[in-house]
Amino acid sequence: MKALPASRKVESVQGGVTLLTDYDVYLFKEGNHFRLFDKLGAHVTTVSDVKGTCFAVWAPNAKLVSVVGDFNSWSEKSHPLNLRWDGSGIWEGFIPGLLEGTLYKFHVESGVNDYSANRGDPFAFYWQNPPETAPIVWNLDYTWNDESWMGSRKEANSLDAPISIYEIHLGSWRRHQDGTPLSYRETAPELAQYIKKTGFTHVEFLPVMEHPFYGSWGYQTTGYFAPTSRYGTPQDFMYLIDYLHQQGIGVILDWVPSHFPGDEHGLAYYDGTHVYEHSDPRQGFHPDWKSYIFNYGRNEVQAFLLSSAMFWLEKFHIDALRVDAVASMLYLDYSRQDGEWIPNEFGGRENLEAISFLKRMNEEIYKAHPGVQTIAEESTAWPMVSRPTYVGGLGFGMKWNMGWMHDTLEYMSKESVFRKYHHSELTFSMLYAFSENYVLPLSHDEVVHGKGSLLNKMPGDEWQRMANLRLLLSYQFCHPGKKLLFQGAEIAQSSEWNHDASIEWDLNQWERHSGVQKMVCDLNTIYRKYPALYRYDFDPRGFQWIDCNDWEQSVIGFIRKGQDENELALVMCNFTPVPREQYRVGVPAAGYWKEIFNSDADAYNGSGIGNSGGVNTEDVPWHGDKYSVMMTLPPLATSVFTFQKPEKQN
Repeated sequence: MKALPASRKVESVQGGVTLLTDYDVYLFKEGNHFRLFDKLGAHVTTVSDVKGTCFAVWAPNAKLVSVVGDFNSWSEKSHPLNLRWDGSGIWEGFIPGLLEGTLYKFHVESGVNDYSANRGDPFAFYWQNPPETAPIVWNLDYTWNDESWMGSRKEANSLDAPISIYEIHLGSWRRHQDGTPLSYRETAPELAQYIKKTGFTHVEFLPVMEHPFYGSWGYQTTGYFAPTSRYGTPQDFMYLIDYLHQQGIGVILDWVPSHFPGDEHGLAYYDGTHVYEHSDPRQGFHPDWKSYIFNYGRNEVQAFLLSSAMFWLEKFHIDALRVDAVASMLYLDYSRQDGEWIPNEFGGRENLEAISFLKRMNEEIYKAHPGVQTIAEESTAWPMVSRPTYVGGLGFGMKWNMGWMHDTLEYMSKESVFRKYHHSELTFSMLYAFSENYVLPLSHDEVVHGKGSLLNKMPGDEWQRMANLRLLLSYQFCHPGKKLLFQGAEIAQSSEWNHDASIEWDLNQWERHSGVQKMVCDLNTIYRKYPALYRYDFDPRGFQWIDCNDWEQSVIGFIRKGQDENELALVMCNFTPVPREQYRVGVPAAGYWKEIFNSDADAYNGSGIGNSGGVNTEDVPWHGDKYSVMMTLPPLATSVFTFQKPEKQN
C-alpha cells in the first residue's frame, strides 16, 4: 500500500472526539457489547467538516499509546492517544486528514514493565499482505445484491433441509498456471459454477481471517475482523460471498475463538501484560499448538469474541460459523498431564468460563440472526453440544460427528476379507446418531500430515480402491446427518492435500476419476430431491434398520423415511468385492422399489452390476417385515431404492 501523498495534511491527535459513548463503555466493561467493530479500531469519519480517522484501542495497562504509520514516518511520539477517564483502559483520539489506505500501528508502552512495541489493531478491517504486518485504515462500504438469498436462507439453513457442504481452502482450491492462487473475485464465478455443477448446497471456507503463517491454513488468527489480504480486499471477499448467494449457495466460515498465535502484531501480551490471554501458562498456553488461550472469564475478552462472531454474520452476510477446536475450550486438562493444569473452583476439569461463553455466544447469535447456524467441531462425548441452552446444552445448531468419521475410515481401510471382524465399527454410529445434530465430516484433517488422500486410505487393487471410495462417499450421503466433503475427494485425488498447490484437476481426464465426480453430482441430486434422505437427519423417526447383523457378508441395509408414509428410501451397502445375487431384503411396504442410485454403475466407471431399474415386492416375510424383495447387491457398492406408491385401481 502506498504512503499518503506528501501534500496531504495530517495534524496532531485531537482529544474529545470519539465514537464511543458512555453506554458503549459500560457494555464493554460488562462484556455485553457485541458490535465493538463499530467503535474500536480505526474509522474514517468527519468532524466539524474535517475528514480524518478516529482511533480507539483497549490497552488497560499501558502508560502511553500512540498511532504510528507511513503518515508520520512511524514516529512513536508525534500522535499520542488519550486515555479515557472512565477506567475502561481505552485509548482514543481523532487524527484530521488521515484517510483510507494509510498504514498504521499502535505504539504501546507498558505501565507495569519496560515493554514497548508497535502493535497491530485488534479490530483492523484490512492488513498488509503477509509477511508485512501493518493494518490499513479501511472502510467496509459495499452494495449487496443478495436480498433474495438473505430473505429465504432460514429455510436453506434449516435442520430439516438438505445440507451438503463443500469444504475448501481458498489458497489451494484452484490456481493460475503460474502457481499463484485465484483472487476472491476470480474465485467467485468459477466456484459458483462448480458448486452448481456438483450440487452442493453450501461452501465452507477454512479460516479466511488474517493470519501470519500461510501454513496454518488460517487456524492461527491475528485479524479477527479482517479477511486475509492474500486474495484481495474486504470488498473483494464480500463480492465472493455475494456472488455465491446470488447463485443460491450458502457460505460457512471456520472461526477460531479457541486460541491465537504469539506474533507481536497480534493479541498476545498486548500492552506488556496478558490482556486477552491468561497469565498462567497452565491456563493460557496451548502445549500442542504453541499458541495462547483466551481468558473467557474476562468481560472485555467475551465482548471481543462475540463482536467478532457478529461481525462476520452482519458485515459479510455469513450463513454459519463452524467453531474450531471446541473440545480444547471445554476441558482445562486438554492435552495436558497431571500438574500442568488448574482445576476449576469445584475441583473439576471443565472450563466453566469457556462453557458459559459458548452458551452465551450461541444464545446471542441465534437471537440476533435466527436464520444462521453455528456448528461445533467437538471431538469428545461432551453431552448436548447441539441442544438448546435452556435444556442444559451448549446451544450449537450442529456438531461434527468425529466418531463416525474415525470409525468409518478405520473400517474402510481394512482389506475386505477382514471387514466382517470389524462390523461393529460400521454399525456403532447408529447407537448415538440422534444424540446430537450431526454433520458427517470427511474434512481436510483426514488428508494431511502423512494421512494420505481418501483414495489412498482405500485397500485393494486400483479398481477396488476406486470402488471403495465410491462406496464410502455414497454411504456417507445415505447415513443420517448433514454432509461435508473436502476439496479433491470428489475427483478421487490421489495425493494428500498440499496447501501450496491446486487440486489435481487434470485427473478428471481419466474416467475412473471423472466417474467419482459424476457420482458425487448424482448423490447431491438425489439427496436434495428425496426428502427421505434428509428430512429426519436428526430424528430417529427417519431411520429403520433392515439388517445390521450380516457381518459374515459385510452387508448392511436400512430405510430412510420422510414425513409422508410413502417417502421411503431403501439403502443397501455391500462392503466386499463379491456381488451378492438373489439377496433377499425385507421392506415395510408392498409395491415397486425403484433403483435410483448404484455406485457401481457404468457411468461411474463401475462394473455395471445392478437391478435393471428396480425390484418388486413378494409376500414373503423377511427381516421382520411382511414383504421382501429379491435383489442383486453390486460389489463394493451402495444401492438406493425409493418406494413407488401403487396406482389406485378403478
